[in-house]
Amino acid sequence: MSEATTTDSTSFKIHEKDTGSADVQVSLLTKRINDLTQHLAAHQKDHSTRRGLLQMVARRRKLLDYLKVTANERYQKLLKGLSLRR
Repeated sequence: MSEATTTDSTSFKIHEKDTGSADVQVSLLTKRINDLTQHLAAHQKDHSTRRGLLQMVARRRKLLDYLKVTANERYQKLLKGLSLRR
């Protein structure tokens, strides 16, 4: 993992060793989604990467829906922290 990735997700950790909560997973997925979006802007015919990107977006959406139902405050914090619309 790069240093930028670890600093981005640290603000969403629930406790010190948190690596698997929905908050951290969404922040890591968002970083990967943004990187792949930039890649696809340059390589428009890379269809296998586009499919992977769509799968990541769907996984992030499911995690966000889960957070919205179970922990609405964390959900709102995540949307503002990652500048996601919804």
